[in-house]
Amino acid sequence: MTRRPVPVVILAGFLGAGKTTLLNHVLSHADGRRIGVLVNDFGSINVDALLVSGAAGGTLTLENGCMCCTTDADGLGEAVASLSAPRAGLDAILIEASGIAEPSALIRLVLAACGPTASYGGLVYVIDAPALTTTLDEFPAIAGHIAIADLVVCNKADLVDDATLDRVRAIVVEANPTASSLIVTDAAVDPGLLFDEAAHRPVDDGGARQLSFDELLAADHDHDHDDHLHAAFTSTALQTADSVDPRRLARFLERPPTGAYRIKGEVLIDLPGHRDRAHVIQAVGGIVRVSTAPWSGRVPSTSLVVIGAGLDVDEADAALAGVVGAPDPADAHGILHVTRYIAEPSTRSIDDPGSAEQWGLQPGGVDSDPSADDAEGVDEP
Repeated sequence: MTRRPVPVVILAGFLGAGKTTLLNHVLSHADGRRIGVLVNDFGSINVDALLVSGAAGGTLTLENGCMCCTTDADGLGEAVASLSAPRAGLDAILIEASGIAEPSALIRLVLAACGPTASYGGLVYVIDAPALTTTLDEFPAIAGHIAIADLVVCNKADLVDDATLDRVRAIVVEANPTASSLIVTDAAVDPGLLFDEAAHRPVDDGGARQLSFDELLAADHDHDHDDHLHAAFTSTALQTADSVDPRRLARFLERPPTGAYRIKGEVLIDLPGHRDRAHVIQAVGGIVRVSTAPWSGRVPSTSLVVIGAGLDVDEADAALAGVVGAPDPADAHGILHVTRYIAEPSTRSIDDPGSAEQWGLQPGGVDSDPSADDAEGVDEP
């Protein structure tokens, strides 16, 4: 089975919003996941930096301070490549950005750094609910940061009354009406929203082995693992023996349903040269990655899962149903809407990361179909 790329999740937010608290919460409740971390300062994280997720060479940090101040992207590329290498055995990578970082710049750095072993896992933006209106008055650019987030975490909900919380929700929806959003206390976000379960859980045979983050932290702290610790997320799925239409599939991935954070799965595209392989889908916030894999004796089928917070399940189910359908054999360019997202790592490097369109930085805004004037092509935003 092809090893899945390691998701690289950016954790951003203004100073004091609770980024490090969220990071520590995820690490403490990793449930066997092996998580690599890139941060500016390990002072507030209660782990030995040399033990971070078993990465060869220990924890990797960026030179010249915080990421937003680093002009050379090579350092980030090398760090992501090292942490996502198969020998590291990681399930996910979290990047805790500086409180003054520019999220759009970080997204571009991460997209450029992601090669065959890593994939963009989304921008999680943490906001301080009690201080949001004051912060926006002083730093109006924060609204733009919320607008490009894939998941907005409204933290410290226990410190505000219902009226204030309603205003916070309204601000978030106005800035980013379709993103996933969570109202939380103590930055308690379930890691299952951010990335999949552990690919390989260690077998406890009583012998010596490396501890996971949650085990390391549990040695020093008492942790309540009850469900109430985590803000809830929602998922819905499509399972069918039918093919999908590549044009409609691409439109669905580029413009996810309201509240969707991740879309994953594999699909059957019943066209010559494509029906014999599964097209494996990973999408976060309209940024799409596609790979192919043999069916390996399995019956070809379509299986897609949409995961989000504040997910409109009815909308998501209707959108999933809308991708199903036999492709038009006469539509010579329809398949390009999917295959353009198949990365070619052998021809792409940090020095030549490819265009924004190739990396999906403008979801739905570029039509690689030579017959772009076709009425059924991907719509312009």
